[in-house]
Amino acid sequence: MSERRPAEKNLAVHPVRLVLDLDAGIDDALALAYALGSSEVELVAVVASYGNVTQERAARNACALLDLLGRPDVPVYAGADRPLGAAESFSPAAGVVRIHGESGLGASELPAPSRPTRADGVGWLAREGCAAPPAAPLTYVPTGPLTNLALALRARPELAERLPRITFMGGALGVPGNVTPCAEANVHNDPEAADEVLVSGLPTRMVGLDVTHQVVLTREETARWRALGTRAGRFFADMTDHYIAVYERNNPGMGGCALHDPLALAAALDPTLVGCLRTNLRVCREGAVRGRTVCDPRRLRDEAKDAEVALTVDAPRFLEEFCSRVRRALA
Repeated sequence: MSERRPAEKNLAVHPVRLVLDLDAGIDDALALAYALGSSEVELVAVVASYGNVTQERAARNACALLDLLGRPDVPVYAGADRPLGAAESFSPAAGVVRIHGESGLGASELPAPSRPTRADGVGWLAREGCAAPPAAPLTYVPTGPLTNLALALRARPELAERLPRITFMGGALGVPGNVTPCAEANVHNDPEAADEVLVSGLPTRMVGLDVTHQVVLTREETARWRALGTRAGRFFADMTDHYIAVYERNNPGMGGCALHDPLALAAALDPTLVGCLRTNLRVCREGAVRGRTVCDPRRLRDEAKDAEVALTVDAPRFLEEFCSRVRRALA
């Protein structure tokens, strides 16, 4: 591998130059607030993709949320609007709309954003990821489908040697999926893209349902956000209470909502939050198991392991950090 690959760190001395790739539903919004409440993070940009909502809606939501949180200076780039093999732009299924709402942000709506979305997020990611100096690489965290990253790797294969380990939210290794018995939603939305990324040689860390269902947010915390008395606090409380209500209907035993995307971001900033299995991964592309993340049978005996799969999580420590950082952003 190239000597240019940046060394992985737990908590950087210098600011983490973060790029979030969001499909801008409710848990993406929570991850965005977590990032803005993290003192070690410099949020360089957001790339907006399809998934929980259309790409156009994801871009609008990202811009509007940044306005709400006092960061209209952060650019938002338009990412892919469909999976790799799709002929038409993506529209979320009815079940996804019920979870995230028509707007993608629950039953609430934000005013139109103050600026337009920038074009060509894939090209921007490929250029900036390759140009970033080793001492200040881009930390890229995708919390939707991996389409943008797959396209960027196609355009600039050397990107696999320029980016530090990619922590993505997606997949399920030892637990059932959430859209089929074996597939998680982000991977299922574009199995071809996820498979391309996982076999590319780019180091990855999968933060999937194995751990995200272990970190649960309750209405007790959203009441604290509402009590802040800020517009952002009220909006995020209403939005997240909608999400919790969906979980109360569909997963009543959980006691709240899972924090999928925020945990992926947290594990990118501090990998000690999760315990991982080192392996090589790929994604099943066909049949009833389409979208399933598996240990690659062709590379089981390879000494080099490209992927880490999070299987355990320090839930109390993560939840404490999540709550304090999000409150900071909402205040």
